[in-house]
Amino acid sequence: MPPQDPSRRRVPGPARPRPTARPQRPRTTARPRTIRLGSPRPRLRLVSLGLTLVMLAFVVRLLQVQAVDASAYAAKAEKNRYLSHTLAAERGEITDRSGIALAASVDAYDITADPKMFTPEDSKVKDAPEQAAALLAPILGRDAAELAKKLRAPGSRYTVLARRQTPQVWNQIKDLKNVFAEKARASKAKGGTGISVLAGVFNEKSSKRVYPNGRLGAGILGYVNADGHGAGGLESMLDKELAGKDGKITYAQSGGRRVPTAGARETPAVPGSDIELTIDRDIQWAAQQAITEQVTKSKADRGYVMVQNTRTGEILAMANAPGFDPNDLSQANAAAMGNAALQDVYEPGSTAKVMSMAAVLEEGAAAPDTHVTVPNRLHRGDRLFKDDIDHPTWHLTLNGVLAKSSNIGTILATGRLGKTQPEANAVLDSYLRKFGMGSPTGLGYPGESSGILAKPKAWSTSQQYTIPFGQGFSLNAMQAASVYSTIANGGVRIQPTIVRGTKGPDGRFTPAPAPERTRVVSEKTAKTLAQMLESVVGDEEGTGTKAAIPGYRVAGKTGTANRVDPATGRYKGYTASFAGFAPADNPRITVYCAIQNPTKGSYFGGQICGPIYKKVMEFALKTLHVAPTGAQPPRMPVTFKP
Repeated sequence: MPPQDPSRRRVPGPARPRPTARPQRPRTTARPRTIRLGSPRPRLRLVSLGLTLVMLAFVVRLLQVQAVDASAYAAKAEKNRYLSHTLAAERGEITDRSGIALAASVDAYDITADPKMFTPEDSKVKDAPEQAAALLAPILGRDAAELAKKLRAPGSRYTVLARRQTPQVWNQIKDLKNVFAEKARASKAKGGTGISVLAGVFNEKSSKRVYPNGRLGAGILGYVNADGHGAGGLESMLDKELAGKDGKITYAQSGGRRVPTAGARETPAVPGSDIELTIDRDIQWAAQQAITEQVTKSKADRGYVMVQNTRTGEILAMANAPGFDPNDLSQANAAAMGNAALQDVYEPGSTAKVMSMAAVLEEGAAAPDTHVTVPNRLHRGDRLFKDDIDHPTWHLTLNGVLAKSSNIGTILATGRLGKTQPEANAVLDSYLRKFGMGSPTGLGYPGESSGILAKPKAWSTSQQYTIPFGQGFSLNAMQAASVYSTIANGGVRIQPTIVRGTKGPDGRFTPAPAPERTRVVSEKTAKTLAQMLESVVGDEEGTGTKAAIPGYRVAGKTGTANRVDPATGRYKGYTASFAGFAPADNPRITVYCAIQNPTKGSYFGGQICGPIYKKVMEFALKTLHVAPTGAQPPRMPVTFKP
C-alpha cells in the first residue's frame, strides 16, 4: 500500500453526530381493492342482437313452412301418415242356363308390406328385406330376390307382395308373424331391439277366381290373369261387365297399423254383373267326355263338339279336346288354352255338300229323284276327280249322291247352277255366304276366325270343282254347326248366341238381345234336305249309319276331308266330321263333331264321329225331355235303274 501524503492527512476534529434513522410508518390492516366494472349496456345490446337474429331465423323458417311451402309439407305429411289402396270389386259369376256356377269368386287376400318398416332405421336390422323375403318365399311361391326387391322400394310405404292368396296362405304368414312377434317381446325384455322382421307384412281382403267344374267348359270360359282381369274366353270378352268398378280407401296409419280414431275416406267398390250362359252343364259334360275319349283313342291332334238349339240358336255345349284346367294354369298346354272350336279353321269336306244341295234344290236345277250318273273318274279342268272309293259307274239319284257322299256326283249336280262354270260358281258362292261362310258367327268371341272363302272370280281351276264338295275353302266348327241348324229351322239362319242374359248388382236380370234371323232357303227346300239327310243315316247305303238312334228320326252327314297341316301349309292327314239334327221331322237339337288328324284306327267321319254324334245327341234328347219320333221316315230312292 503506498504511503499517504502527510500534508493531506486528515486532522481529527470533533465527532459529527450521525443522522438518526427514518422513522417507519406504523402498519395498518390492508383494505380490499375496489374493481370497477365496465358498462353492461354494450353486452346487453350484443346479446339482444343475437337473440333477435335467432328469432328472426325462426320466424323466417316458420313463414316458409306455414306459408310459402305449406302445401308441399302438408302433402308430405299426408303421404307419410295416410295410406291409400284399391278396394277390388267382386267379380261376377258365370253360370250355365240353370244358374249353376261355372266360374265364381271366393275370399282371398292380397299380401302387402310397408317397405319403410324394413329399412335399417326402423327394423334395426341391416338385411331385414332379405330375411323377410327368405321366410315368405316358400309360402307365397315367389322368388326370394323378387320379394326382397319389393321390400326395399325406396320412399314407399306400400307394396303388394302377392295377390289373391287363399286364406290358408295368410294363416301361415300370420302364424309366422306371431312367432317372430313373441321372440321380439322376449328380446325387448332382455334389452334387445324388440322388433320383429315380419312386423311390416300385412293383408288386404280380395277375391280369387275359381272354376268349380275344373276343365269343364274351360275353352268357353277362358281364365283371368294374375291381376284379376279376363285374359281369355268369355272372361276376356265380358271383362267389363264381370269386373265391376273398383273402390278406394284412404286411412291414417302409425307403425304400419291403422289408426281407427283418425277417420277414413272410402269409395265403395261396385260388384260386377253375373253372366248367365246358354250352356247346359250336363250336355257340356257329355260332349266333353265323348270328344276327349275319341281324340285320345284316335291319337288325334284335337277335336270339338258343338250342340245348338235349332229353334233359338242358343249354344248348349261347345267342347274342346284336349282342354286345360283354369284353376291351375301352370300345368296347362299353351296350345290347348284357346277355344279351338271357334279359332281353328279347316276345310270341312263332305259335311259342306248340304249347302251345295241346298243351292241346287232352291234354284230348281234338280230334284231329289233327279238321275245322276256317276263315273269312277271325272276329268274337269286340270284335274281328275274321284270319290273316296273306287267303284263302277253308279246310277244315283240326287238323294243318292248325298247319301253316298259322292264328290263326282256333287260336281255334276252343282254344274247345273249356271249355263257356264263361272255362272255356276257365282250362284254357289252366294248360297255359301248366306249360310255364313267367310263371315263372323256373330258371337264376338276373342280370336274367333271368319274362315276363308275367296271371291268366285278368284277361284282356281281346281277350286271351281272342289268347293262344291267341301275342299278349297275353310270354316270353324260353329259355322259348320250353324249350317245344319239353318236347315233344321226351316231354312232360317239364327245368329248363334252363348250369353242368355246378365244379372246386375241390384239382382235384376236383363235378357240378351234377340239374335238376328235371316232367310237362307225356302221352308220347302229345308224340309226336302232334311229328308235327304235322313237317307245318309237311315239307308243301308248311307255313310252315316253309326249315328242312328233307336226311336228317333235322325238327319246327318259325314265328312272326311284332306287336312292342311298348319306347320307346312300342305295337305297331310284328315279332318273327320259328322253333322246332323234330331228329330228330323221336328228338329230340336243340332250336334256337330270334328276330329283333326286322327292317326290311329279309322279316319272316316262316319266311323269315328258318327258314334260321338249318337252318344251326345241321345244324352241331349233325354236331358231336354224330347219325346221319341212317332212317324216313320220317308224312303227316298238312292239309286235308279238305267
